[in-house]
Amino acid sequence: MCGQMHRGQKSEEHRLETLRETEVLVIGAGPAGIAAACSAAECGRRTIVLDDNPLPGGQIWRGKEDPNATKWLSRAQRAGVQMIHEAQVFAAMMNDTRVVMAETPDGLCAVRSPCIILATGARERFLPFPGWTLPGVTGAGGLQALVKGGLSIEGKRVVVAGSGALLPAVAAYLHEHGANVRLVAEQTSWLQLIAFGASLVLRPSVAMQGLGLIPQLLGIPYEAGCMVTAAHGEAKLISVTLRHGSRTWQVDCDYLACGYNLVPNLELPVLLGCAIANGYAAVDEWQESSLPGVYCAGELTGIGGVDRSLIEGQIAGYAAAGKQGKPKAQALWPQRQALCAYAERLDRAFALRDDLKALATPETIVCRCEDVRRAHLDALAPGSWRMAKLHTRCGMGACQGRICGPAMSFIHDWPMESTVSTRPPLFPVRMETLTAAGLTERTAEKTGEVNR
Repeated sequence: MCGQMHRGQKSEEHRLETLRETEVLVIGAGPAGIAAACSAAECGRRTIVLDDNPLPGGQIWRGKEDPNATKWLSRAQRAGVQMIHEAQVFAAMMNDTRVVMAETPDGLCAVRSPCIILATGARERFLPFPGWTLPGVTGAGGLQALVKGGLSIEGKRVVVAGSGALLPAVAAYLHEHGANVRLVAEQTSWLQLIAFGASLVLRPSVAMQGLGLIPQLLGIPYEAGCMVTAAHGEAKLISVTLRHGSRTWQVDCDYLACGYNLVPNLELPVLLGCAIANGYAAVDEWQESSLPGVYCAGELTGIGGVDRSLIEGQIAGYAAAGKQGKPKAQALWPQRQALCAYAERLDRAFALRDDLKALATPETIVCRCEDVRRAHLDALAPGSWRMAKLHTRCGMGACQGRICGPAMSFIHDWPMESTVSTRPPLFPVRMETLTAAGLTERTAEKTGEVNR
């Protein structure tokens, strides 16, 4: 973020030659972002969407011919929403003028808007265990994304493991594309799964989606209360060790798709100054954050699936449109309440067990970027994420803590927001982009925007 300039620099408007103006700016083109953009634009607000992917839809709709996605994207087009793709937001000015800066293949794209809607989604949580850095070990959704992007999985032996409602869907998708899915290993217990399944009587559409996966999962072993404790191989993955109670065994495989639920992408909300509560962006009934004029929707406010994201996105879009949209936003509150209740049941059903904290041995690398081992971290930085960074460089590498941060938050019970890196630029960008934006460490420090 670069609220002020060095002496001798030209004015902000001249320096930011690509500056665009809009009434509502949406960041993220997943379900929440698209719904927000549609609602704001249909209320007559000029609306721009910035998204870092080449196509809209986010992770949930990417590479799928989904009727729901087609409906919403067509609606956005009719409403006149302007979408800017391959635009990765890396900084913003939140002083008197609100300017968000993104890097595109053509260089800097700066957008000024009084209303900003954040719909940056979520990513998988990875937990370290011996061998988790081997080639062939990926996230559950990560392997699905690779296959969507063209990776051939035909005939490959795959173990899907971790936790969450995503696992069966990933297994079904991989099986459909020719994978030999050897096992689905879910860490939560059968008792919790049965209780969650029974609660779906309140969500018949979700129950039908789950039932629709059954034909695709026939013949695939499913173990509840089961976890991967190690991955084995030299140059690549060859097998994994699993544990269910006191029983352990090995399964040969070419890929391990392993993820432990989702965590919100909080970097941008924290950078802008939005309050975080219980690991999520705190919002009011209008989806407005603690920062007036900045709204958050979708997985940023709680992991609840596409339906909740669509409803929250609409509420945020209508609310950002002002008086004209607020009655429409208020009419959606009962639906949001029901979807939030479902999300709470989801959280309880797939809550991570404490024994997962012990998967990483003293010799296990817990920070892949900086090769920090658990023994080193535990010895030098037991107290906080800040100490971990200062004494071990954990979280200081290329991913800026996006991989190890959520894992350490879980293992050490550190607040999720404390592990979020918000020093601009949020992502690696080209020097010419930084120059065009006037972003330097000195200007960030002058405006108090370097995360201490």
